[in-house]
Amino acid sequence: MSATSKTGTDTTPDRTDDQDLGAAGSQLTTAPQEEPPHLPSLGVIGWARWFWRQLTSMRVALLLLLLLSLGSIPGSLIPQSGVDATKVAEFRDAHKTLAPIYDKLGLFHVYSSVWFSAIYILLFVSLIGCIVPRTWQFVGQLRGRPPGAPRRLTRLPAYTTWRTGADPEQVREAALTLLKKRRFRARVTGDAVAAEKGYLREAGNLAFHIALIVMLVAFAWGQLYKSEGNKLIVEGGGFSNTLTQYDDFKSGNLFTQDDLDPFSFSLNSFTGTYEPTGPNRGTPRTFQADLTYSVGAYGKDKRTTVKVNEPLRIGNSKVYLVSHGYAPVVTVKDAQGNVVMDHEPVPLLPLDSNVTSSGAIKVMDGYRNAKGAKEQLGLQAAFLPTYGGGTSVVSQFPALMNPVLNLEPYHGDLGVDSGIPQSVYQLNKKNLTMFKDSKGAQFRENLNPGETMKLPNGAGSVTFDGVKEWAGFQVTQQPGSGWALAGSFAAILGLAASLFIQRRRVWVRAVKGADGVTVVEMAGLGRSESAKVPEELGDLAGILYDQAPGAPDPDDDSADPSDSPDPSPDPQAVPAEGAEKQ
Repeated sequence: MSATSKTGTDTTPDRTDDQDLGAAGSQLTTAPQEEPPHLPSLGVIGWARWFWRQLTSMRVALLLLLLLSLGSIPGSLIPQSGVDATKVAEFRDAHKTLAPIYDKLGLFHVYSSVWFSAIYILLFVSLIGCIVPRTWQFVGQLRGRPPGAPRRLTRLPAYTTWRTGADPEQVREAALTLLKKRRFRARVTGDAVAAEKGYLREAGNLAFHIALIVMLVAFAWGQLYKSEGNKLIVEGGGFSNTLTQYDDFKSGNLFTQDDLDPFSFSLNSFTGTYEPTGPNRGTPRTFQADLTYSVGAYGKDKRTTVKVNEPLRIGNSKVYLVSHGYAPVVTVKDAQGNVVMDHEPVPLLPLDSNVTSSGAIKVMDGYRNAKGAKEQLGLQAAFLPTYGGGTSVVSQFPALMNPVLNLEPYHGDLGVDSGIPQSVYQLNKKNLTMFKDSKGAQFRENLNPGETMKLPNGAGSVTFDGVKEWAGFQVTQQPGSGWALAGSFAAILGLAASLFIQRRRVWVRAVKGADGVTVVEMAGLGRSESAKVPEELGDLAGILYDQAPGAPDPDDDSADPSDSPDPSPDPQAVPAEGAEKQ
């Protein structure tokens, strides 16, 4: 018995052999056959058909996928109006020449621009147009049977043959049983057994493309109906899931207020612990918020703990813990001793990992100066959870070990009534006058908890009552994220199947020779050149050879070599595994 990756000595096969071999190798893939357009005979319908074939081809789908990836790059590098309108405004002010060009190209809203949408829709259409016909072809192949054996098996890439004393029917029956045991789809056709394996390759290919469509739909669905809002809550404060309660909110184009899940929650306490010593000193060890929440207007209160990356899930919404800081509690009195701010916590924004914080305390109503005139009071505030002493202006540790509140007071007009929006954490000093000390310098003072700062000239007082902690929460709704995740897993599995599973066919022919001895031929054909087909054929031939052992070759003068289907095997043929050449 002999096996080879290419056998046969006839180098001038006729057209019948070529057609026969082509039929045996047909339908190893569901990829549509492309025909060049006949330009002289193309009309409107012909050109439309040609354009459709190009659009639904795999190379165009890959090109569109590449363009979609490249088109996403500006959305990551350039500020987007749907994400941060403030940064877009700052970019316009800083780049007077580029900003108009970016506007015309839609680079400030890439994902909703015309050109990005066009690429997205074309890719969607291309994938659907590619998948539908291939799916029908694949279903047809599943319902079909392996094609019959070519007339000359010696022309196939992997081939082996031997003579045996067993009857042809016995050989074919043994081959059929063996191939089915190896999970081949096999049948007897004529004097040969035809078998096929590796259908999951095409199934994986189709699954990959269907998964891409699922991911595209899920991404579009998520972008159109998504919502994302942020809320800063001081210990003891609460939140209700309505648009007016958010500090900032952005959503997709098709999102409506009715899509918000009805729930509310309050922050009972925030707990943060840090590494006290060593190289990781100050690194957070525990970050968690104790919440009480309820669902619906009449839902029962429930307690839960939200940690970093462990959100609270309510309906389609997720409540993430995203930030933390401190809110000094202050009491402000005017010149007449009237309380105009009573034990009110004022959240300040952290500036570094040790939670050195900065912000503004604004008294907008009720304050009167020493002359009894109505004014507004503003205090530039800096808070250090752990004051290091001396002229230090930064905290030495993020926990409340030695809290100090530094205040720099101003009086006048805060500008909040001008109609121009301003940050609650910044002090607009344009129409404010600073308080001066006895030396004419800017008046400022450091306060420990419980201490009071007297404003110059009897203008009032500010008391630092203590510190509360605040937590920042992000409430998100991202519909389609589960489908996108499932699609990504399916795409990976489908791609792996299409890359590593090989579609191949095996034929076993057993016929009586002129001398009455059975001649067995085995051949294999794969979709692509692969060492697996000859190896697998050799393994199968070795097992079948044990069931149909070889018979001695006929004497040269007692048999006509032309009577044998393969009278002159390739002298370079490699013996199949488990069989020996007689």
